[in-house]
Amino acid sequence: MTEGKSSEDALRASELRYRRLFESAKDGILILDPASGYIEDVNPFLIDLLGYTHAEYLGKALWEIGPFRNVEATKFEFGQLQEKGYVRYDDLPLESRDGRQIAVEFVSNAYMVDHKMVIQCNIRDITKRKRAEDALRESEKRYRLLFERNLAGVYRSTLDGRILECNEAFARIFGYASREEILGGSAAQLYETAEARDEFVELLRREGHLLNHEARGRRKDGSRITFLENVSLLEGDILEGTVIDVTGHRTLEERLRQVQKMEAIGRLAGGVAHDFNNLLGVIMGYGEIVLKRLGGDDPLRVKVEQILRAAHHGAALTHQLLAFSRKQVLQPRVLDLNVVVSETEPLLRPLVGEDTELRTRLDPHLGSVRADADQLQQVIMNLAVNARDAMPEGGRLTIETSNADLDAAFAASHPPARPGRYVLLAVSDTGSGMDDYTQAHAFEPFFTTKETGKGTGLGLSTVYGVVKQSDGYIWIYSELGVGTTFKIYLPRIEEVALTLPEESPAPLVRGSETVLLVEDEATLRDLVRETLEGNGYTVLAARDGAQAMQIADVHAGAIHVMVTDLIMPGMTGRSAADSIRAVRPEMKVLYISGYSEEAIMRRGALGSGAAFLGKPFTSEGFLRKVRDLLGASTSTPVLPRLP
Repeated sequence: MTEGKSSEDALRASELRYRRLFESAKDGILILDPASGYIEDVNPFLIDLLGYTHAEYLGKALWEIGPFRNVEATKFEFGQLQEKGYVRYDDLPLESRDGRQIAVEFVSNAYMVDHKMVIQCNIRDITKRKRAEDALRESEKRYRLLFERNLAGVYRSTLDGRILECNEAFARIFGYASREEILGGSAAQLYETAEARDEFVELLRREGHLLNHEARGRRKDGSRITFLENVSLLEGDILEGTVIDVTGHRTLEERLRQVQKMEAIGRLAGGVAHDFNNLLGVIMGYGEIVLKRLGGDDPLRVKVEQILRAAHHGAALTHQLLAFSRKQVLQPRVLDLNVVVSETEPLLRPLVGEDTELRTRLDPHLGSVRADADQLQQVIMNLAVNARDAMPEGGRLTIETSNADLDAAFAASHPPARPGRYVLLAVSDTGSGMDDYTQAHAFEPFFTTKETGKGTGLGLSTVYGVVKQSDGYIWIYSELGVGTTFKIYLPRIEEVALTLPEESPAPLVRGSETVLLVEDEATLRDLVRETLEGNGYTVLAARDGAQAMQIADVHAGAIHVMVTDLIMPGMTGRSAADSIRAVRPEMKVLYISGYSEEAIMRRGALGSGAAFLGKPFTSEGFLRKVRDLLGASTSTPVLPRLP
């Protein structure tokens, strides 16, 4: 009896322990009848998890309970469970009574208890874990997409250079068709030199992380590349980093610096040439006066003629400086560039020599441009001279014209060009070509690769200035040993070019009119006054605009023409002339200057009845200009519109 009671106590104790485990378990537990599949028991955790009551479970088949109704093949799986004794779902989606989506791990086992088959289903809530796994997978997916679709090159490599991983952008940056082509290769081959790679590695070892480290490299085809690298050195000597191709940016920056440098040099050259023209004007003027007073056999006559020749040569040089600095006054009109090339061609043939073949390819449907014909002719001749010097043993010089439409992409890669319709003038040679350094400095005044005494270095600077002042663009395309092409783009206009008849100069006659002379350079003012008075004119001389206005106020008679320097301290010649013409509207105006800075800035004419004469000038040229102005109608002599 005692022994039987002890067994019963042990059984009750075992059942109690099982019940406590069953009810306190942190997994859901279902006990099923192995024959029918009906639920015999359910623990509190599953009741709380799915929201159904204890009574709603008991006596029901598993597939009759709400959360399991939508689980496919439940009956089939129960049959498998009866046969095999085991069924498992690693990720079973369930829905609780209140509509919450729950992911569970479902494991069913069949086992014997007291000679009776029992089926136990363990249901573990893995919703949080599943969400974490999904979030991790989504994060990895986003990272992979970011890695693969990133426009920057992304890579992992060993410190010794073996590339472990990279995206397609990384491969493209260095000229490879795909990432597979570069994986496993050496990062050292991507740098310009082995020394450059070693310096990079040493710097990374020292710093541990490099931000926007700029390096030079080579693509698969050998072409050079500039790139920025952000890289970190991780444990195990692993490098992770990104690479951005900045080759285009650096090229644009260099071009912009070149443009800015040319602008600065141009301003300096223009200022020097303007002041020098005043000095040359005095030398030429007084030289002509002295020459007229010397007899034909005077031994000093030859020396004075040499002085004048030197002065004229100096004037030509300053003219080229002003062309480069875009400070000279052009006389633009609507032109057919084909006509300019055709008229220049006969001058070029003796210039380039018999051993150079001269070809022209002119577009018969070429549009018109607005430019100074004489200056464009000078541009072509200067480029031809440059080509001749590059072909000392002869070659081929080709001049071409065509219409060109520049799009936004071209303009972006060729600052400061603007998109639009242009006429192209291309001058090509088969000469020695230029290296990068020569191309970068070719348009600078006084830069030359010729021997001392063989050139002034102003030919290409003149070309540059004329093109820029004509609102155009010029670029050099050159390769050593192959040749050079200069491409000039001038804005295309719709107007039709007209051929103007040449006029013979009228004979020079003496005058008797009154001239108001305004010039701040005292020596030049005295020279011009002497020239005018020597040819019959009455001269009222003023040192600046303010004094000119005072003279005009008190002078009782007529003032037929005002000759004034355009740029003077205090008041410009334009301002003084406008003030005086408000009272004396019949007065003509002749502006003299080394350059017309104000007019260029305003891009317009200087007013009705105005004319312009560039310094330095000869006495005859000056007197003819004054005479022509006085003999013309009030409205016709105007300064041509500036480009």
